[in-house]
Amino acid sequence: MIQAVIFDIDNTLTDFMRMKRAAVEAAVEGMIDAGLKADKEDLIRKIFDIYWANGVEDQKIFDKVLIQEEGLINYRVLASGIIAYRRAKAGTMALYPHVGATLSALMRLGVKMAVISDAPRLEVWLRIVDLGLHYYFDNVITADDVGARKPAPLGFQKALEVLGTEPRETLMVGDWAERDIAGAKALGIRTAWAKYGDTFETKDSGAEFELNDIQDLIGIIRKDNGDPRQESPAAPPKTPSRRSQVET
Repeated sequence: MIQAVIFDIDNTLTDFMRMKRAAVEAAVEGMIDAGLKADKEDLIRKIFDIYWANGVEDQKIFDKVLIQEEGLINYRVLASGIIAYRRAKAGTMALYPHVGATLSALMRLGVKMAVISDAPRLEVWLRIVDLGLHYYFDNVITADDVGARKPAPLGFQKALEVLGTEPRETLMVGDWAERDIAGAKALGIRTAWAKYGDTFETKDSGAEFELNDIQDLIGIIRKDNGDPRQESPAAPPKTPSRRSQVET
């Protein structure tokens, strides 16, 4: 019986990489407009190379790329990039379809919920609050809170502790097979792969379940818990959400 669900957030609840690509493109255009001599596509590639090496939450990404390109930080150029990034981020960060309705349905089913994220604590909470997800999640566990990133066990163990459930009663939902799925399985937590958010062309996630849409969770949990009733996950959430389907 599934009594609790742990969610990753980026590329599981939010369409994070769509936002990241749009925001980086806007930042590069802003920096070039402010005087940086660079080829747009080449600079975008260099920024993502740094992201892949250091993590996509690198808060000093534009400082690094400016030093790499010019040997120093031109603060007019840096400020232009940061402002353009933030504006684009505000216009493109969004929940995947059916997230709000699915979380509301899980609440009605009495399923406990938590979030585990490798993003910095403040960045996670900014996304959660701005997208209205704080109406659903009291328990948000970040790498800052436990001092380790997935697939390390500490975050998963903390989630089980705050949820008060056993691994066999808990389902982890995430897009990253090597971190979300493997980390949960190592502790005996059941797993569902958010296939719709996969950015790695994963062939075999190793998860017990695969989700083509987050609303698939409702049927999985009902079936596993022996509840034959069907419920439309497309019903609007009862809990008010300021921006439940729009940007952060």
